[in-house]
Amino acid sequence: MISEQAWADAEALWDFHQMHHEPRPCSVLVGLGSHDLGVADATVDLYRRGMAPLIVFTGATSPTTRSRMPRGEAVHYRERALELGVPPQHVLVEPHARNTGENIRLSRDLLKEAGTHVDSVLLVSKPYEERRAYATALKLWPEVGVVSASSPMTLPEYVESIGDPNLVIDMLVGALQRLLLYPAQGFMAELPIPEAVQVAFQRLCQQGFTSRLVQPPAP
Repeated sequence: MISEQAWADAEALWDFHQMHHEPRPCSVLVGLGSHDLGVADATVDLYRRGMAPLIVFTGATSPTTRSRMPRGEAVHYRERALELGVPPQHVLVEPHARNTGENIRLSRDLLKEAGTHVDSVLLVSKPYEERRAYATALKLWPEVGVVSASSPMTLPEYVESIGDPNLVIDMLVGALQRLLLYPAQGFMAELPIPEAVQVAFQRLCQQGFTSRLVQPPAP
């Protein structure tokens, strides 16, 4: 049973992880691979709204996607986009990335090799990965303007789509820990994290929502 305090803390992390950017036209849409085909759907929706003339889907496989997306996350995303009517020539695939840093770096390199001029990028991710993707792009692709986007969902709606509230809270906690740790390791730019969000993170760790942490929480 998840307590009211845990739900409130999860809502605080959910809201913080989203950048609340207003989508605007950019040079390219980059859909970050994951277990969630909703990222592909959100990318296609933005494409249809005229937010970019070109899509890059990026991602290999991971332990959580190998059975569901055996041909690779980016390939399955592209197949979804084609099913939804996007012309094949408007979708590029970067099939090798295994983390957010590689998503950004390899997509950047792919577009450069294709001779595509890029001055702005609309990054599409899972809702709770917006801030992480944004911070990573600021570090690895600093010469372009970056806008973050995801499927417009509330936390209860996302929990319902996943079917496992404990796992969703674990993922929110893991994403927050990366924002705390990774700037010092050179993986992303450092963004301010409000004290209230850090307190919510610590409380959730203390309640055992730790399966997605990259290292044990501080005592």
